[in-house]
Amino acid sequence: MTDVTSAKSARRPHHWRRDLVELAAMFTAVAVADTIAKLIGHTPDGPFLLVASAVTLAATAAFHTWWARRHSHAPPSAETTGDARGPAHDEPRETTLWRMRTTVQDTPGSLAALCNALAGLDIDILTLQTHPLAEGTVDEFLLRAPASLQAQQLAREVAAAGGSATWTERADAHDLVDTPTRVLGLATRTALDAAELPLALRQLLGRCTIHSRPAVSPTGRPTGEMPPVEGVLEETVMHLRDPNGGAITVERAYLPFTPTEFARARALVELDARLGPRIPRSQDVLTLPEGNEITVRRADQGDVDAAVAMHERCTDRTLALRYHGPVQDADRYLNHLLSPRFGRTLAVETASGRLVALGHLLWDGEETEVALLVEDAWQRRGIGSMLLARLVAMAAEAGCAHVYAVTQASNTAMVAAMRGLGLPLDYQIEEGTLVVTARLDSAPVPPRPRYERAEQAGRTGQAER
Repeated sequence: MTDVTSAKSARRPHHWRRDLVELAAMFTAVAVADTIAKLIGHTPDGPFLLVASAVTLAATAAFHTWWARRHSHAPPSAETTGDARGPAHDEPRETTLWRMRTTVQDTPGSLAALCNALAGLDIDILTLQTHPLAEGTVDEFLLRAPASLQAQQLAREVAAAGGSATWTERADAHDLVDTPTRVLGLATRTALDAAELPLALRQLLGRCTIHSRPAVSPTGRPTGEMPPVEGVLEETVMHLRDPNGGAITVERAYLPFTPTEFARARALVELDARLGPRIPRSQDVLTLPEGNEITVRRADQGDVDAAVAMHERCTDRTLALRYHGPVQDADRYLNHLLSPRFGRTLAVETASGRLVALGHLLWDGEETEVALLVEDAWQRRGIGSMLLARLVAMAAEAGCAHVYAVTQASNTAMVAAMRGLGLPLDYQIEEGTLVVTARLDSAPVPPRPRYERAEQAGRTGQAER
């Protein structure tokens, strides 16, 4: 901008009126000086007065020049000021993002000392959150630091500045979103889909493990004491009342939860409770290779009766491959499997409205399981592969690093469907039980839209073989 301004000034023409005024002023000054010289030149002290006047004028001009330069409003030049950071800082530097949390004393100047220590390491503070405690304050930072900075050096400098119980981890671009915006986004996701609550809690609280426990087991027995409505905070564990009945346990072994985080988690759970059961109601209509149309949609506990009817039409072998146990107990798990609290379920219906397939994406702590059940008469038509691809896309969109399927070694159809994903697979087999794990982080699956939009309803296409 300075170069442009100088160029414009250099091209600006001088006006003839200014030159005329300057010339007139010069002639006037000469005439005045000549008159004064003639008046005092005839006195004995005349020459001395002229010399003294000249010295005074010269001193005044020098002082005026010094004063103008010292108090000028023009920006300082690079030659006079220099760059304290040195020329190396003019070049782009390689940086990394860090999340840091440390506890400081709640006294004036403690935060300033910590910020000075970070500035000494050439670290930029991008965001800052404070979590008041009974004694002290937990300060949570998002930092942009030189790539050469090591976590140990950062922790030492923070400790020297008065920080304690310091925790650091690498961050990414997603952490640049400010906290109010992120919390509002998580609340929106929870409002649109009850299955989002565990995922929203995990993204709100960072790296943690979430377990949902129903109030009663599939056999009808109580699973244990339920936490109070207001919840319980125990250092690194939160116990929250599940609005659908049961309990939600959140664990974070490496860092205690603060009262602020506990209040945010309770607010999300209360929002879920007020809204009641809900899932997106959009659907896709697909055409199978033989010409039959099927509808794919989200399912919930309102589909239990239709799922039980499908079980009755399935053979014992199909149910055994799916549930790995006595087929007569399969119906007991349907209420649990179809609950949005424990995952997401996709249902496949025929044109007449008959339920013929179910695909489950189940939250299992930090793990994510996929499971399929296709009615015998509708197998080998690509329905299972289509459901599996959609479930894996949902898992990728939810930020899962991998998914696994538990089946029997003789279930070649499930193994073929997993291989058809085109993802790196790991196999573990023990006593006839096969666990196939697909890694999503090394080869991400393109995610479907975050919320299945209503305009997708009625869209037709071809189901994959």
